Amino acid sequence: MVNKEKNSATDNRTVVNIDAPNHVTGKSIYVDDIPGMEGMLYLKIFDSTIAHGKITSLDYSEAALVEGVEKIFSHKDITGENQIGGIIPDEPLLAEDEVHFMGQPILIIAADTEDAAEEALKKIKISFEPLPVITNPREAFAKGKILSPSRKFVLGDSAKAFSNCKYIFEGKTETNGQEHLYLETQGAYSMPTEHNSVKVFSSTQGPTAVQRTIARVLGVGMNNVEVDVARLGGGFGGKEDQASGWAAMAALVAYVMRRPAKCILHRMEDMRMTGKRNPYSSDYKIGLDEHFNILAYDVTFHQNGGAAADLSPAILERTLFHCTNSYHIPNVTATAHSCKTNLPPNTAFRGFGGPQGMFVIEAAIDHAAKQLGIDAMVIQQRNLLKDGSEFPYGQIVNECEAGSCWNEASSKFNIEKVKKTIATFNNQNDFLKKGLSVMPICFGISFTNTMMNHARALVHVYSDGTVGVSTGAVEMGQGVNTKMLQVAAETLGVNKSNIKLESTNTTRVANTSPTAASATADLNGKALLDACEQINERLHDFIRTLTGNDEDAIKIINEAVYINEEASVYTWKNIIQQAFMKRINLSAKGHYATPIIHYDKTIEKGHPFAYHVYGTSIHEVTVDCLRGTYEIDSVRIIHDAGKSINELIDLGQCEGGLVQGIGWMTMEEVVYNENGKLLSNALSTYKIPDIYSVPKEIDIEFLSTEKNNLAIMKSKAVGEPPLMYGIGSYFAIRNAVLAFNPSSNITYSSPITPEKVLMGLYHKSEQ
Repeated sequence: MVNKEKNSATDNRTVVNIDAPNHVTGKSIYVDDIPGMEGMLYLKIFDSTIAHGKITSLDYSEAALVEGVEKIFSHKDITGENQIGGIIPDEPLLAEDEVHFMGQPILIIAADTEDAAEEALKKIKISFEPLPVITNPREAFAKGKILSPSRKFVLGDSAKAFSNCKYIFEGKTETNGQEHLYLETQGAYSMPTEHNSVKVFSSTQGPTAVQRTIARVLGVGMNNVEVDVARLGGGFGGKEDQASGWAAMAALVAYVMRRPAKCILHRMEDMRMTGKRNPYSSDYKIGLDEHFNILAYDVTFHQNGGAAADLSPAILERTLFHCTNSYHIPNVTATAHSCKTNLPPNTAFRGFGGPQGMFVIEAAIDHAAKQLGIDAMVIQQRNLLKDGSEFPYGQIVNECEAGSCWNEASSKFNIEKVKKTIATFNNQNDFLKKGLSVMPICFGISFTNTMMNHARALVHVYSDGTVGVSTGAVEMGQGVNTKMLQVAAETLGVNKSNIKLESTNTTRVANTSPTAASATADLNGKALLDACEQINERLHDFIRTLTGNDEDAIKIINEAVYINEEASVYTWKNIIQQAFMKRINLSAKGHYATPIIHYDKTIEKGHPFAYHVYGTSIHEVTVDCLRGTYEIDSVRIIHDAGKSINELIDLGQCEGGLVQGIGWMTMEEVVYNENGKLLSNALSTYKIPDIYSVPKEIDIEFLSTEKNNLAIMKSKAVGEPPLMYGIGSYFAIRNAVLAFNPSSNITYSSPITPEKVLMGLYHKSEQ
């Protein structure tokens, strides 16, 4: 039973997502739901039909005559700089003389109706001089096509360590891309405002990035651009950086035409024009001693960045940070190349390069285990991180939960019994085979760019006692609004019904970091905590003036004022009213910058993460060996969520991340042809997990832990880490294939689609 008099953090653990009722009743407002103002223009984008070439002629005179077309914008109409590259300025908003990927924007059509804009698209004439097309990152690297300088992490001396290894194995892996497929496509709605300014409603994870990009394109100051975000219909990283271009197009048209403008991509436009998760082609070399301790590990990553840098250099960095996953390896040399190809610029996706790095080390361990005739779990468990272990980037492991998660998963889910059950099943069935795998994870929490780890929050307590909260956190389905509400309610002692979470707005909260890196609740929650505590301090001092005792201990719980642990005659509402009459400041701006963290890229060493999230998942699958199809029977997980402040939300994030990771590893296959054309360009050709392809059973339990960390209220980040559990399903399926055909040459290439499974099942050894 909940104690109604004294609320606590424990009571908040089952708070329902505050946005859920509006989502399921259709009342939630997204960009395309905002009513159009008088004179609104509809935008359509004319994009490149080839992946690489010089524009030899471009004629849109006939398109401009279509009734309803107000103006067609080319790069010549941009009032500021034709550049939207964030990390590296290598991406024009609109192509000038050359195109570098199929789908690259060339013209913006602004029309009174969407039909008119569509009609104009058909009348544009363009011709190209084709140039060589590169889609493979290894080919790009061989030709010197890189987006940013290559990076290398070194720990110990792997070359020397390999000479002391009893067992050495080498191999190659491939991980494909992944389409974000957010429910709400990319889009923005802009309107001109006074003083040569614009206001933009954008579907973005990074309001400040959009603001900065628009200011650059328009040639104005950031203070002339207001960006507002109510919520996103999903982002998964795809709206961290890539939302900026579409918002800049809407803002440019509104700024020049002095009319509102809306740019909303249709699904197939979105899939064609936007980047995906970065594919990687990687090489590994792993060395072990006679006890199966990993002594040395070399890995080289070839990242497919696409035609422009976007966030690929930062993604590449996080791949290196997570290249050893949850394992202590004393000698590591990890090298990474960001390769330039003629595909849409690839970008952030949940995990931000970490999953690609983790897949390779898991493949290397699996390779070694298969060659040694032992279970991969033997190598995995023996080499788990411990307190005092050193990561390849120099950070020392502290408050490690790798072993705790493994041991609890092993005992709670009785992995030894599962092994025996699967062995019995496989012995008794010729054309159905089961596979088992264990996937431990270790994921660092913080932006790896240290300067991004800060946030602000603005809190207003109104004279009637209600509260308005603004932070830099963007709600995109992950429940961050609910967590912010909980922080404010618990810190102020106010009922949740009296608190309103405002939209994320660059005018109210400036210089925000994007909602990404799983750090949003921590950064913004702690900034909000700071603001609320400032207000608390003023109110508590004011109450002491009323009691006449400077030593009184004040608490406000459920809007009741407690003095020295005793209920008083005062309430939240009448204290606020009295404080207002006495001109007490009832507003506060909070600020938080993550302490301790630092990183020096010149030596590739530092302490980049505030803390790490750990976990262990156990995967069981069944493969139909006649058809190549498979079912994921169960995934059981022990997850390190710290001291969760909302177990319902954290459980939902774990389930969603797991299924999205399974999709990436099993069925979501991004396919481009040799000419750079996207073939998996619609929901008919690109498949994501549905109710029939998710695990039949998902059992997620949180590790019981009270260890200190830098998370908000000790509740560890939960956005990205669970996605990595999906890697385990890949290896379980592969193990089932090998149970049927031990000599199969099935490669370490994801996704492990039914087609790959079928070919692996019936591969005949050359021996």
